[in-house]
Amino acid sequence: MDSIANFGLKVVAAIIILIVGLWFAKKVKALFAAALIKKEVDATLIGFFSSMLYGAIVVFVAIAAIGKLGVETTSFAAVVAAAGLAIGLALQGSLSNFAAGVLLILFKPFKTGNAIKAGGEMGVVVEVGLLTTELKTPDNIKIIMPNSAVMSGSITNFSAHPTRRIDMVVGVGYGDDLNKAKQVMLDLLEADARVLKDPAPQIEVANLGDSSVDFVVRPWVNAADYWGVKFDFTKAVKEKFDAEGISIPYPQQQVHMLQADVS
Repeated sequence: MDSIANFGLKVVAAIIILIVGLWFAKKVKALFAAALIKKEVDATLIGFFSSMLYGAIVVFVAIAAIGKLGVETTSFAAVVAAAGLAIGLALQGSLSNFAAGVLLILFKPFKTGNAIKAGGEMGVVVEVGLLTTELKTPDNIKIIMPNSAVMSGSITNFSAHPTRRIDMVVGVGYGDDLNKAKQVMLDLLEADARVLKDPAPQIEVANLGDSSVDFVVRPWVNAADYWGVKFDFTKAVKEKFDAEGISIPYPQQQVHMLQADVS
């Protein structure tokens, strides 16, 4: 009867440890999450780290409760550690992606909605997860990349700044009036309300090519207007040059035929 009574007391104590321990784990999880929210940590990381802390406390409470029942906890803890090591080795690739995901969320080289180029792919960021990053290409294709691939190379963020410079090259013939051609292009840019006044557009002779004199044309625009201005200017400059009699030469080669003397 004494043994049964002692074991009953141990069971009651173990249950109390579990109840109090689970309550304590929930409280710590809530306080930890509130602290991270106050620090403005990303919501994905808040949920993950809070759950990790809660799970660790629950494991500790379970071991304490089992120990209260008289079970040897040293071997039990060793089994848990060995299982954790085995799982870690099996999920080595996933852990690498997870570590990369944490770095992406913490340092934020890009955010949802940004147009980026990373890991050999280009598109708009749809979601940054703990293991993968989802992109949507301009032709509406969904790309899911492991975060380790995103972090393994350089990341180009086309949306990091509100404005962008368009770099274009326009060639004119050697016989054309360069000042007139420059003024025509400048007038086209000034007539486009999307082209920013500050910084002012830059148009300069950059190269004397094999068949053309090449201008660099560099207007500044809002990032959202980049492709629209580039496409519209390319079309407008061709039409305006045609109307003004300014040529846009294409590569040419001169071939000299030599007639052999067969006498």
